[in-house]
Amino acid sequence: MADTLDPTRQGAPDLILHQGRFTTLDPSNPVADAVAIKDGRFTRVGAASDILPLAGPGTKVIGLNGRGVLPGLIDNHLHIIRGGLNYNMELRWDGVFSLSDAMAMLRRQVAITPAPQWVRVVGGFTEHQFAEKRLPTIEELNAVAPDTPVFILHLYDRALLNGAALRAVGYDKNTPAPPGGEIVRDAAGNPTGLLLAKPNASILYATLAKGPKLPFEYQINSTRHFMRDLNRLGVTGAIDAGGGFQNYPEDYQVIQQLADAGQLTIRLAYNLFTQKPKQEKEDFLNWTATSQYKQGTDYFRHNGAGEMLVFSAADFEDFRQPRPEMGPEMEGELEEVVRILAQNRWPWRLHATYDETISRALDVFERVNQDVPLAGLNWFFDHAETISERSIDRIAALGGGVAVQHRMAYQGEYFVERYGAGAAEATPPVKRMLEKGVNVSAGTDATRVASYNPWVSLSWLITGKTVGGLRLTPQRNCLDRETALRMWTENVTWFSNEQGKKGRIAIGQLADLVVPDRDFFACPESDIADTSSLLTLVGGKVVWGAGEFSAHDEATPPPAMPDWSPTRLFGGYGAWGDNEGKPLQTTLREAAANCACLADCNIHGHQHAGAWASKLPVSDLQGFWGALGCACWAV
Repeated sequence: MADTLDPTRQGAPDLILHQGRFTTLDPSNPVADAVAIKDGRFTRVGAASDILPLAGPGTKVIGLNGRGVLPGLIDNHLHIIRGGLNYNMELRWDGVFSLSDAMAMLRRQVAITPAPQWVRVVGGFTEHQFAEKRLPTIEELNAVAPDTPVFILHLYDRALLNGAALRAVGYDKNTPAPPGGEIVRDAAGNPTGLLLAKPNASILYATLAKGPKLPFEYQINSTRHFMRDLNRLGVTGAIDAGGGFQNYPEDYQVIQQLADAGQLTIRLAYNLFTQKPKQEKEDFLNWTATSQYKQGTDYFRHNGAGEMLVFSAADFEDFRQPRPEMGPEMEGELEEVVRILAQNRWPWRLHATYDETISRALDVFERVNQDVPLAGLNWFFDHAETISERSIDRIAALGGGVAVQHRMAYQGEYFVERYGAGAAEATPPVKRMLEKGVNVSAGTDATRVASYNPWVSLSWLITGKTVGGLRLTPQRNCLDRETALRMWTENVTWFSNEQGKKGRIAIGQLADLVVPDRDFFACPESDIADTSSLLTLVGGKVVWGAGEFSAHDEATPPPAMPDWSPTRLFGGYGAWGDNEGKPLQTTLREAAANCACLADCNIHGHQHAGAWASKLPVSDLQGFWGALGCACWAV
């Protein structure tokens, strides 16, 4: 029997999907073969024999040919607003498995990029995904682009600039290195083109900010294309975590205009991220006075504060560097802001990589809770790679949550090199947090420190492997496929205070769903990361259609602007636009497998085997991090 609302009061559906295998995640109605959608919500979920007769003259009916259907994927931590402003200017190496192929893409892009524009590869990849297991050299960049500035950001640890880029930003032997960063120099004192985060990424982003920007109308187009690629991957919603160089409300005008015009194809809940060290309190006093929590619509709504609350609590996650020690001013500054948020009933999210940071922040939260109860505020930590059992229990007692992301899929090798394989077995301890009843969900932290592809995150949760193929998490700490899927759907709704509104294929919920190109529950684990969508719906509207469903696509944006945009040439993740209709991921993986460079590298002097086998006091987190940490942190 179909789960139903009274059809006589609903009227004929706008859309019926049938001949599908719907995984609803609704325990009262776990499977279905058809759904009806009216006014952007599911009105019937059940058997086609009950639902097809409801069709009226204006009802669109789509047969799914026996395909599996999942609730739309929701990213718990995505920098989509900032990323959209720049997406059309960025060459994406996400999902490219050979440095040779990546450099060929770079060469083609350089050939069509006019002066004074740059070619930028801004994160989303790691050297470990390449068959060659290395980054390009500065000499290789200069050979490919002698006159066009090239900027390549690798995770949060380094940037590579060719000679033209160094000239464009004005770095020379007299340029001082900023606190927390290094301009690597040759014997004569001249910059080589390598910038290092030691340990924070300010030098990387400050340098990137010197490049040309897109005009407003191009940023509109760019954001639409970013959403388009997310839709192609089955993403229907996200919580935006703000970001550096993203001021509110100035840098939110593009996304606000798209929301006002009804052109959002991703549902967004946004957090406000402070931009001014030592002025954080003033930011949040101003914002709580001028903005209202939950203001907006089901497509674009306010979600509280963070992920940066105060700069003194920011432990950036460069695992090539020792763990940073937060300064003694952290607790006082954090408490001032958290009290403002709690008094105004604003939830918050706080970036915290290490348990040392988490435990100190919890001291503050518990102190505030004594005066201003936190019950009912859906606050949470982001990342939490090395969180301890004690901190998990304290979060549960305070009613908070943990939003995890797949940063270890991109940095796991570096973590193991520094701390050993044993420490990486539950980093973060996702399964343990779920067992303890903590609110936990999943996301990507894209676009810079990791790729925005949700299937890479799902693969990491299920297999415990990095994108470079290193097994980090033993099977006992991995998630089954349904649990991983819930981490990307219904679990995320607690983090945006939207429980019961989305995340399931259920009566009354928002009609967001994805038809993957393979059976998520039956395909080999090795194929999960290569998944894309054949049909994606947001609010009952087809926002992506491919293959047999391409004729139903209703949301194709105008061509990417400017006309030299890498998005026009390559599309997004995996350079799909350059190989549309071809199984690009398989092709690239086969090419990588045939490369002669697959052995463990010594390019950077890494002692992989020794680090992976090292024995460290991983059962004693305090001793573990205390022994290997250091107090050289500078903001």
